[in-house]
Amino acid sequence: MPSDDFRPEDLYTGPIDLTGVNPEGDDEPDADKVEISYDEQRYPARPKRLRPRDQFRGGSVRRIKTDPRTANGTNPSYVEWLVRQSMLKDADVLARQLAGQPAMWRNPYARPDARRAISTTDVWFTAYPISLITRPGQSFLAALGDEDLWTAFERIGINAIHTGPVKRAGGIAGWRETPSVDGHFDRISTEIDPAFGTEDQFRALCDVADSHGGSVIDDIVPGHTGKGADFRLAEMGFKDYPGIYHMVEVPPEDWGLLPDIPEGVDSVNLDPATEQELESRGYIIGALQRVIFYTPGVKETNWSATAPVIGPDGITRRWVYLHYFKQGQPSINWLDPTFAGMRLVIGDALHSLGELGTSALRLDANGFLGVEKSAGGPAWSEGHPLSHAANHIIAGMVRKVGGFTFQELNLTIEDIRDTGAVGADLSYDFIGRPGYHHALATGQTEFLRLALTTSLELGVQPVQLVHGMQNHDELTYELVHWATRHADDLYRFRGGEISGGELAEVVRAELTESLTGTADYNRVFTQNGIACTTTSLIAATRGIARLDDIDDDDIPAIRDAHLLLCAYNAWQPGVFALSGWDLVGMLTIPGEEIADLIAAGDTRWIERGAHDLLDVDPQATRSAAGMPRGRALHGPLPAQLDDPASFASRLAAILDLRRESGIATATQVDIPEVAHAGMLVLVHRLDEGDAEAEEPIQVTVLNFAAEATEGTVRSDQLIPGSEVVDAASGETVGRVDDLRSFSVALPAYGAMFLLLTPPAVDAE
Repeated sequence: MPSDDFRPEDLYTGPIDLTGVNPEGDDEPDADKVEISYDEQRYPARPKRLRPRDQFRGGSVRRIKTDPRTANGTNPSYVEWLVRQSMLKDADVLARQLAGQPAMWRNPYARPDARRAISTTDVWFTAYPISLITRPGQSFLAALGDEDLWTAFERIGINAIHTGPVKRAGGIAGWRETPSVDGHFDRISTEIDPAFGTEDQFRALCDVADSHGGSVIDDIVPGHTGKGADFRLAEMGFKDYPGIYHMVEVPPEDWGLLPDIPEGVDSVNLDPATEQELESRGYIIGALQRVIFYTPGVKETNWSATAPVIGPDGITRRWVYLHYFKQGQPSINWLDPTFAGMRLVIGDALHSLGELGTSALRLDANGFLGVEKSAGGPAWSEGHPLSHAANHIIAGMVRKVGGFTFQELNLTIEDIRDTGAVGADLSYDFIGRPGYHHALATGQTEFLRLALTTSLELGVQPVQLVHGMQNHDELTYELVHWATRHADDLYRFRGGEISGGELAEVVRAELTESLTGTADYNRVFTQNGIACTTTSLIAATRGIARLDDIDDDDIPAIRDAHLLLCAYNAWQPGVFALSGWDLVGMLTIPGEEIADLIAAGDTRWIERGAHDLLDVDPQATRSAAGMPRGRALHGPLPAQLDDPASFASRLAAILDLRRESGIATATQVDIPEVAHAGMLVLVHRLDEGDAEAEEPIQVTVLNFAAEATEGTVRSDQLIPGSEVVDAASGETVGRVDDLRSFSVALPAYGAMFLLLTPPAVDAE
């Protein structure tokens, strides 16, 4: 961005298409132009005012003279500069380059294929740019492309990096950029943010990953942008740009309905009364099914009103715009007649795949792409068919150029199933994630088993899911499946019947009490979940009140529980994903160290502490982006890999069994009842999706309790007489009896990966 002593006119690098932005309103041809217009050929004697084009010209064009430093629509140089920054402009250029090329027809694209995606890469490291401590002067992208890091990843069994959002994000105010309001998920450009590195470094990262048999996964955000050049041009009413967003122009005679905009801000969230009034007058579709990130006095609705903005045509406008998330994340309109929003998103995806060299893309918050007024009650905004159609287009385009996608879709299991039927190849596991946290917090697996069996019954196999440990978001406990569509359905739970809505309340209450009741280091995040790390979650379940109370005697049990959660996620079909915070055993950051970041209520910042994977800068107290360094219980990877008892070394053993067995592409066939409340049993057929194949049975047995347990594993999928072998030790632990069962014993937080060999069949 420009420095403090720049001149706006220095940004001008040549003419740009600004049809309809002539501030003087002069329609005369250039003096040196040789060609004459069609009108001049057809109507040579007709006065200009009678020619057809002039009959359709509006009477509102104004003559405007402006200071070249002005940052509004009256300054053509400013408008030109915004266009050059815009994602829509880049998307149009990329589309023209790829149109008609044979490369666009070489890959199947109509149907998602989870197993094809998994065969490309199945164990992911999920990075978070602002939290990685690098060598002094080294960029984030250069650090991810470090040969030593990829060597360590190979030893552990990690074969992909999900970079997290690294393109420019935040907003533009005048001539200057404003910072991101949501961890760089408010994208404003296809360019790599210089704070994270360069495009060349991104391409080098892809090359290094490929040399180690790995892949790089990038992000796109199909639901919203930040308030960058595209949004500023939309506010001006310029060309197709308003069509990018779900925004409605309110005429001046009704500006009295809109809130006043204080000095220094560009928009204000509507209160419910104003939202209802604007709906009654037909301007907006009104309240949606829920208000994500609801905060009294900050975000009470999903709508905000802009300040007055003057456009290149001299007209001053005010808009009301939709934002599912924060005010700085205006929502994209996927069914505007210009299809400008679709063009922007597809262009961003093609840039990552074609220009940067990534293999896959994460679709952030892609379940909110359709919204429609309802006859009664809130507007239809979740599970809308337009979201399915839009996801089909995005995922189809990515497959068409040889990549794959995974989606972050925190909706009902049916929505995950239906969207996954035509859209993304994989979905983030919002089904089991709150369940396994609840199992650890309570020492009981009943809710987790209910979630997993419900998923199978509704047609979502775990092979379709990305089973994640900690990421940049909170531990989500919205439990949308139970709390919304199935709120009135009845379920068997703890010896009685309970409605889905009541079940969600019970689970939320128990998670909140266990993780934040006595622990002063985890925090509730709005109404969505709990801000914590995996290790701080485990510490809270063990009754540790303060992080300073954790001593060397506590660490082994925390490490064992952490490895149990890894085994749960890795020893089932699908992708296994974990973060740098998991690898080093990061605890949360004390709130006072990041008071400015959490002041507005976003408590998730406590879980995003800076960490040093390779011990490249032991003296660093912050990342280059300024995040404070957190306390890491497991330590850096080089030291861990030299210690067979460390978290990373034992994780490598877990992933060895995963790889050798081929469980990543297997089929889950049963989640049986258990003999002990803390046990979980998962039964899989190692068939790579071929239901007709006679392949071995694998059984994952886990103990979520803090004490040792013994129990019986029973499933109709087990063949009597089969030998039960512990794959880690090679020892036979039992044989399946005539009741299709066998016994096991597990230590506290224990995990077993069992392979069953059926009895030999008599030749006669």
